[in-house]
Amino acid sequence: MALDLSTFRDPKLARELIELIDELTPKDRPVSLMEVCGTHTVAIARNGIRSAMPKNLRLISGPGCPVCVTANHDIDTVIGLSRVPGVTITTFGDMTRVPGSTSSLFKERADGRDIRIVYSPLDALQIAQENPERQVVFVGVGFETTTPLIAAALKHAKRMGLANFSVYVAHKSVPNTLDVLVNDPEVQIDAFILPGHVSTIIGAKPYEFIAEKYHIPGVITGFEPVDVLQGIAMIMRQIHDGEAKIEIAYRRGVRPEGNQVAIAAIEEVFEPCDATWRGLGVIPGSGYALRDEYAEFDALKRFSPTVEPTVEPAGCQCGDVLRGVIYPNQCKLFARVCTPEHPVGPCMVSSEGSCAAYYRYTEHE
Repeated sequence: MALDLSTFRDPKLARELIELIDELTPKDRPVSLMEVCGTHTVAIARNGIRSAMPKNLRLISGPGCPVCVTANHDIDTVIGLSRVPGVTITTFGDMTRVPGSTSSLFKERADGRDIRIVYSPLDALQIAQENPERQVVFVGVGFETTTPLIAAALKHAKRMGLANFSVYVAHKSVPNTLDVLVNDPEVQIDAFILPGHVSTIIGAKPYEFIAEKYHIPGVITGFEPVDVLQGIAMIMRQIHDGEAKIEIAYRRGVRPEGNQVAIAAIEEVFEPCDATWRGLGVIPGSGYALRDEYAEFDALKRFSPTVEPTVEPAGCQCGDVLRGVIYPNQCKLFARVCTPEHPVGPCMVSSEGSCAAYYRYTEHE
């Protein structure tokens, strides 16, 4: 989509930022910025920001969609849980349409499994209270933005002594993933557009290793089009001046220290563990596991479901898209075999998925 400044709240400021970005961008080499947030991916595509950048400045999408990075084995495990007699699965809407190896929650629901869409883990708690004869499992996916909500729900369930509520834990933590991306030989990243929502929880400090260890800049950015442009301009200023630090452009939402109450809730209920990311493999310390005090709420341990062998979808390049190796429209299935109506991979399912954003907001045959 082409840039239309008339849609911006402050067209004059947007124009000034675009001109500043052009002025600061080195002309003698390519520069690649990766956004690590699905909401940023959508904002960039919807507002035509990519088309307004200098020719040698690439904006590439990273693993910023929590549904997209959920591994196929996790999807298959949740499908296995849905087949356990007496179990009700509660989940966010996008998860129901993500294809597993041979099925999806959407298909399982059509076959009579009790699968319900909720908007909060507290909704799942309420379903458990109202249906004491059912075992209610909440599918916990997401980054640090949603993890505190799951922690709060589990603390509440423990206080209530709710014996028919449990969680399938597939939460992910963003910072360790950046370390993997920087060291990926197929990905050349000059700077990160850092996520706003996640950073409202964890603050800026967990990203500092990127600048200190790798001399790569990062700016935490908001979600309005001008916010994104301001973040890019701040990054290009650092690159122009030969600096590398972590800055906050989204100060109305992010404090350097983060949200200490939310962090404390996470640390009380969860502990770090290794986690498997779609396209990135196992990343040490990038996941969350329930602490022993909350192990009774671990759905996997409670039910030990039968999980079918994992089969990756043929031809799907979601993994390469999530790593920033290719643009979505470079996948051979994009807009041909894989569409929002008939998705092959999760990047075309989620509203924050890179492929879904490209399909909706960029021209394609």
